[in-house]
Amino acid sequence: MGRFYHGTCTSGARTDEIRKTRHREIIMSIVKDYENYLAKRAEFEKNPMSKYWTKQAERYMEPFRMFGNVYYVGDSWVCVHLIDTGDGLLLIDAGNCGNTAMLIHSIWKAGFDPADVKWILLSHGHVDHVGGVKFMRDMFGTKIYMGEPDAIMYREHPEKSYIQDSPDLMDAPCEPDGVIRDGDEMTFGNVTMKFYLVPGHTEGCIAIFFDVTEGDRTVRAGYYGGFGFNTLATDYLTEIGDPKCHMREVYLESLKKVRNEHVDFFLGNHCINNHMPEKLEAIKNGADRTVWIDPEEWGRYLDEKRDALLKFMKENPAAE
Repeated sequence: MGRFYHGTCTSGARTDEIRKTRHREIIMSIVKDYENYLAKRAEFEKNPMSKYWTKQAERYMEPFRMFGNVYYVGDSWVCVHLIDTGDGLLLIDAGNCGNTAMLIHSIWKAGFDPADVKWILLSHGHVDHVGGVKFMRDMFGTKIYMGEPDAIMYREHPEKSYIQDSPDLMDAPCEPDGVIRDGDEMTFGNVTMKFYLVPGHTEGCIAIFFDVTEGDRTVRAGYYGGFGFNTLATDYLTEIGDPKCHMREVYLESLKKVRNEHVDFFLGNHCINNHMPEKLEAIKNGADRTVWIDPEEWGRYLDEKRDALLKFMKENPAAE
């Protein structure tokens, strides 16, 4: 006797054949999907930037206290600083996309609860600095702040965030809860910070200045939110509508703008900025935490970047 299958009356043998055919189609579809996955992965791994996602664990660093209430919870490439404000935790940046689990681990390992992170300040809007933002906000209600020009970039030109470099299609620029403007002053717990916009690496890079106390000593910390020249390349600037490379001059003005700020404690945006590996080696060999305190380092490094940028400009002239 026949039976109904998908709305039709068929014999048992015919039904079995349909089922077998459908099963083969499903298997073939799964195999094809997996082959497509392998092809996408192979294509991604051709990108020189792929190592920053595929080998993230290799850059793990044990978190540590730097000075006073400032801790390091980043990796060996991208800096993430944690500040205990006495009324919640503040992060400067949130690591690379795909790095959230390691960031959460580092916060725990430093002796803190990630749920206590009330605020994240983004140095700028590039993909390698915003990884944990969406998770922290969704999970813990963390408030996100960034320079106003980069918040506008997220809305109008999200491609400039380089979010497309992430292999995770769920990564996306995250609208901030508040924006930072030039000259703003904001208080988080017992920490008051002064902000300046320092466009160059992106239009919304921020510089941050605040006091840090350890024992009876108070020093001034300084942070500059992006030093790279990759976004000053002639081809890149031409593509985004700046063929005369005006942004290079803007960058030079930004360096000049904050060059003479008094800074005792220079916090890096990437580990190479403030010679973190060398300082950690010194601590391993017996130096104390004052290795992080150097009133000349801020000005010295900004001068180095100015000279390097002038050389870069000479070697990479504008398109017209």
